[in-house]
Parts: sequence; C-alpha cells; structure tokens
Amino acid sequence: MRRVLLVLNAGSSSIKFSVFEFGGAASLTRAVSGEVDGIGERPRFVAKDRAGARLVDEHPSATGGRYGHDDALAAILAWIDGRTVGATVAAAGHRVVHGGVRYTAPVRLAPDVLDWLDALVPLAPLHQPHNLAAIRVLAKLRPDVPQVACFDTAFHTTQPALAQAFALPPALTEAGIKRYGFHGLSYESIASVLPDYLGGAADGRVVVAHLGAGASMCAMRERRSVATTMGFTALEGLPMGTRTGALDPGVILHLMSERGMSLAAVTELLYKQSGWLGMSGVSSDMRDLLASAEPRAAWAIDVFVYRVARELGSLAAALGGLDALVFTGGIGEHAAPIRARVCRDAEWLGVTLDAAANTRGGPRISADGSRASAWVIPTDEELMIARHTVRVAGL
Repeated sequence: MRRVLLVLNAGSSSIKFSVFEFGGAASLTRAVSGEVDGIGERPRFVAKDRAGARLVDEHPSATGGRYGHDDALAAILAWIDGRTVGATVAAAGHRVVHGGVRYTAPVRLAPDVLDWLDALVPLAPLHQPHNLAAIRVLAKLRPDVPQVACFDTAFHTTQPALAQAFALPPALTEAGIKRYGFHGLSYESIASVLPDYLGGAADGRVVVAHLGAGASMCAMRERRSVATTMGFTALEGLPMGTRTGALDPGVILHLMSERGMSLAAVTELLYKQSGWLGMSGVSSDMRDLLASAEPRAAWAIDVFVYRVARELGSLAAALGGLDALVFTGGIGEHAAPIRARVCRDAEWLGVTLDAAANTRGGPRISADGSRASAWVIPTDEELMIARHTVRVAGL
C-alpha cells in the first residue's frame, strides 16, 4: 500500500498541513498543501496540489456546535483519505516552537515527551499549546500513526555559550533561563539550499532575515547559527505584527508597579496588542501598512526597518563582517519596498542594491560588484519537518 507523510503546523485558529509522497528522506515530493483557518469562528478549508491548483475551498461545519481543532484535523484526515485512495498516513511531523534545554533535535513523541513540552507553554504561549493540542488530537484519531516533533529552537544550539547567556546568577542559567532563538526550521531550510544560490560563499558570513508577522534574524557561519535576535521567548528582537520585540524590562516593572497591570494584562499587551498593530492602530499585517496613508502606519514601518537595520549591524559584528544578506518569510520574500530600505541602510556593510532585480523578486537583488551580496530565498519549513520525520520515524 502506498504511504504518505503528513506535516502539521497548528496555531490558535488554524492548522496548516502538507502531504508528502516519499521514498525516503532524500525522495520527498509535496503532493498537497492546505489549511483550515478560522477555527472557532467561521472555518475555511483550502487545499492545493503541487502546481498550485485549488482542490477544495469550502466552509465546513461542526456536528456538535463550535468547530474546534478536533473537527479541523478530522476533516483534514478524511479529505486526505478520500484524496489518496489506497494510501495510508505512515507518520506525522509537527512544528513545535520550543524544545527547551532537553530537546535539541527532532524526537519521536510519547506521553512523557508531551508532559515535558507542556511545561514550556509559558515561554511560547502563542504557539506551544496549539502545537501540542494537534499532537494529542491526532493521537486520539490515529493512535497507530507515529508522530515526530521538530523544534524551532534546535537549530540555534550551535551558538557559543557567550551568545546564549544572560547576565544572571548561575543558578538561573543552569535552570534553563538563556537565549534559545526561534524560527530554526526556517533557518535550517535556508542553510540547506544556500550552496545552490551562493556557491562557495554559502559557508561564509551570512545573515538571514526571516521577516513576517513573527520576525527574527540569524547570523550564520558555515551554515550554522552563531547568533540570533530572539531569546528566551519569541518576544525579543524585532517588533512584529502584535509583539513588542526588544523591550527594557523596566517597562514591565513600571506597568505592574505604577499602573497596576496584572500579569495577564501585561502578557496580553506584549504578545497581542503591541508591535505594528499597537504602533499603527491600523493593522498587524505589513501589506495593510504599506498600503495605508495613515501616518502612524508609516511610523510603524519606519521603526521596523530601523530595528532590522540595527540588528543587522549587531549580527554582522558577531560574524566579524558580512558576506551575504538573505531575505525570507512572508515579508522578506514579497515586500520589495522593505527589502529596498533595509539594503540601503546596509550600504555601510557593503550591500549595493539592484533596484530592478529587487522589484522582480530576485533571487539575487544586489548589484554586480557589491561587496556583500543580497538575496531573496523562499523558505520551506514543511520540507525540513518531512525530512526529519522520515529519519526519526525510521521510514
């Protein structure tokens, strides 16, 4: 019987999925990709084939009231079964944002692993609980299907201790309070294809900017993480769609001691009411901000670009220079105006923009003769998860 691999990325109101046909980790072909979004409100199920043709676009309904993650995953599985007649789901791979100090590589899931990952929910409250919920739902629906967790923190374990350290007493560091970094599956994807674009320069001093509603940057040498902008949680670093990015801890103390804000209220502010949404009052979507005539939208963009350029300088310092700058993620791959502004701010690092190439979307967007090259490279986190799942599940 033909076997397929299921890759899941579960969020608070959506489950994204991909189905891969496989003959081993080196022979993976994405057959279908899709998403159920609007979970809990008005769900929409969309799926496309490998050529991008739409296979389904419908609004499913729950049989017993509110449409939840259980319903969404059941619908995905039923559709896959109907779509791939005669095939069986051999294994499932999941994006799990935080692996903590224990899980620094993909792992086959078991109840004790889930229990330990549950303890990390406070460090990634926007993602971790939903990642784990999908795992539990699938275990209930398909108990015989092996599941593998692939961690966004794992790629950054190659960083030197200096890059991971906070200036805290040793007891706290030993308890796991350190810089972990995130978006690791995206960075791993870029690292795997860098030689195809940069040739021998792929092992040089490269900064990758994963820019989206969640945004971070990573300095790589020999295609390994050397430093990154996110830290203990996915709040640190660049301002994001609704997250603050870097913030003086004294601001939090002030909000709680002088303004009487509760822990829950501060958490809501930092994760869901700040970033581009909070600064602009318009939207958490960069496309809306770029199209808006509202001055505060322009201000939010200005702050974001400034922070990207400033973090680029910091990461170049960690590398001792810059050989290449790579843009990826939703904004990095599609927002030419943002790329142009970042590259122009990086002229001092040797980046010379080719405006026409940038407008076309690259892949190379730096001019001939630029001391540091600039690129647009699509990321493929699902493929990385699929590769890890085949290997860990022993398929």
